[in-house]
Amino acid sequence: VILTVGRSRIVEAFLRRVAKTERQFEVIVADTAPTYEGAEVARRLSEMGIQTTLITDAAVFALMARINKVIIGTHAVMADGGLLAPAGTLAVALAAQHHSVPFVVCAGIPQLTPIFPTDPDDLNVLLSPAPVLSYAETGSIEVDAAAGAATATTEGYAADAPNPSYDYVPPELISLFITNIGGTHASYIYRLLAEFYSPVDIQLRSLNPTQMDAA
Repeated sequence: VILTVGRSRIVEAFLRRVAKTERQFEVIVADTAPTYEGAEVARRLSEMGIQTTLITDAAVFALMARINKVIIGTHAVMADGGLLAPAGTLAVALAAQHHSVPFVVCAGIPQLTPIFPTDPDDLNVLLSPAPVLSYAETGSIEVDAAAGAATATTEGYAADAPNPSYDYVPPELISLFITNIGGTHASYIYRLLAEFYSPVDIQLRSLNPTQMDAA
């Protein structure tokens, strides 16, 4: 039984390839609120002939004991081997660690980045709060564009509704990376960076235009 969260074309292609080997497996898909991309993923997997179950994000921990492996995609693989992945992924990774379930990441080499997550909040993107708290449900809404949050007000009611795009998942929660050149551990990501990035790419911010021309 495999659990996945978020929508990833790489994960879909991986599962499609596995399904063609005629190995029997089931995929449980978290619905990934508030975008609910999981519903579309579940539909696509079922069309491939894969036995699929759609669950709410809140049910992930309760069902993790039934899971044999978590397989997810990611937005980016950081220089320390951590992930910038869809919001909600960190909770899934912590649940997998608690139940000793392997946490596997499918990522292409172009998703590697030489950036270290000194402050993961700086790398996040805050989306519109409307999917979390719709305008129709409130009397008035004050939007703080800089903070990416909204305060909704009715009689005796006020709430903030932040809607972050990503979670930072630290490398110690990741069991294995599967890339287009093979499998690797989070602790070896630095070797891939050294192989696919030149020092100029990594130190770009510290170079002046003269140094960049020379490089």
